[in-house]
Amino acid sequence: MEQASEALNTGRYLDAALRCRSALTLARDEHDFERMHRICMPMLEAQRYLRQDALDSGVIHTIAKPSDIPETPGAECYLFAPSFVGADALRFRKAANDAGFAPFVLTREPTTSKNQWPIVGVAQRVVRVRLDPPENDTPNPKWFSNASERLGDQGIRDALDAAKPDDPPAWVVDDFLDRLDACPEHEKFIMALAQACADAIGQPRPTTKRRRGIVDDPYSF
Repeated sequence: MEQASEALNTGRYLDAALRCRSALTLARDEHDFERMHRICMPMLEAQRYLRQDALDSGVIHTIAKPSDIPETPGAECYLFAPSFVGADALRFRKAANDAGFAPFVLTREPTTSKNQWPIVGVAQRVVRVRLDPPENDTPNPKWFSNASERLGDQGIRDALDAAKPDDPPAWVVDDFLDRLDACPEHEKFIMALAQACADAIGQPRPTTKRRRGIVDDPYSF
């Protein structure tokens, strides 16, 4: 975490965010929820800067075919549209991050019969929310930001709804981790993850395996 803090303090926000994610995974493997709780806030701050940089660019790329994908993605907004699916957007973001770039990425699925756009985020679990499309089907930064907020809010609800009242707190943490890649820029989601970690501090390790419903297919509409 020292390297993540140094990266954050020197304005290397993508490096800080990625190091926080790695530290979060390591801490979970060690059942160290106190450390996970401490990691969440610098991760939130790093993601906040990355999100705002992309929105401040004012550029939203609609990616509807392979040739729409720029060779060098910048710190801008990208809306993947059919026939791409959420898993494609996840791969794009991870590849861009590995190359040192921080795009802000969302995916929309085909328009529904009610003339809404399903917005989807893919992680170990899929998060999906349906929104009214932007005017003239042309996203602007305000619409893009709102879509991201709505997606993350749904991710929080999904994570909390996955648990039963008597589930170990560690399982609730895992329910959030299952969805973190679906909405990594969402501040309230990271805050809810931090609260779940705090609730798990000092609690006994689960003695049974966590069981949840069938995972959504990230390639489906």
